[in-house]
Amino acid sequence: MSKKTCKIIIESGNDYVIAVKDNQPKLRSHIQRIAATKKPTSRVVETEKTRDRYTTRTVEVFHDINGIDPSWTGIKSLVRVERIGTRNAKKYHEIVCYISSLIASAKEFAIGIRGHWGIENCLHWVKDVVFKEDCSTIRLGNAPANLSIIRAIALNILRRHSYHSITIAQRFLSHDIDKLLRLV
Repeated sequence: MSKKTCKIIIESGNDYVIAVKDNQPKLRSHIQRIAATKKPTSRVVETEKTRDRYTTRTVEVFHDINGIDPSWTGIKSLVRVERIGTRNAKKYHEIVCYISSLIASAKEFAIGIRGHWGIENCLHWVKDVVFKEDCSTIRLGNAPANLSIIRAIALNILRRHSYHSITIAQRFLSHDIDKLLRLV
């Protein structure tokens, strides 16, 4: 997200929680420096075990925004999320930083960020990986948006018929037009 986007969000009366990506190296390193040298305003640690995954998430919130470029309109909180765990018996460690126009506790940010990942995993990931939306060469006019809507409709139809694995649903339905038409 850009500084202009933050300004538009605030001017429209809304708030934001935005992940700081690699294309914002100064902001990211500043948040990491604050996290290393200052005590967080709020902190929560959550541990979770699901199937083959074990994860410990630490969410820290900082309200010290000194040194942040003031053109980040509305910024009030810096959030650092550290995830450590194992996935398929392989260890992983990642740190994600966020900026926000909200003043909230680490627990509230943790709930919001996890909620976003639920959307990411249930919709965007499926559209990107299973439907290969990012690989589409269709880029002109309204066609990309229209195809994205069609993919979302297809996904909703499959989920409404209790298909939890969209890949299995595709394999099951792709060679039988009668089964496919009965879904609609």
